[in-house]
Amino acid sequence: QVQLVESGGGLVQPGGSLRLSCAASGLTFSMYTMSWYRQAPGLERELVAAIGTIPRLKNYGDSVKGRVTISRDNVKNTVNLQMDNLTPEDTAVYYCKAKFPRTGNEHWGNGTLVTVSS
Repeated sequence: QVQLVESGGGLVQPGGSLRLSCAASGLTFSMYTMSWYRQAPGLERELVAAIGTIPRLKNYGDSVKGRVTISRDNVKNTVNLQMDNLTPEDTAVYYCKAKFPRTGNEHWGNGTLVTVSS
């Protein structure tokens, strides 16, 4: 079955950087749109970044634009999220999502916690 496993979360100081990674298995990775979402306590899940099956097609959430970069490796079946200049408002659980464009079928990972605090 499809598995998405996030890694790279942790505690970081304000202004610091983190690189999240999502390893996918059980699917034809290159055919899926990959996204990162996040959910902070008491708030709705929001889009952080998305990358299409054509890697140059990327979309970023307004709250992170200019501070994060999404990339994918269709050989290693991974999608990465480089996050820079982090603020406490970036504290959340970060989730990886795979979506098959033709059907809209989606798969989610279990998330990785990012805490930005001094």
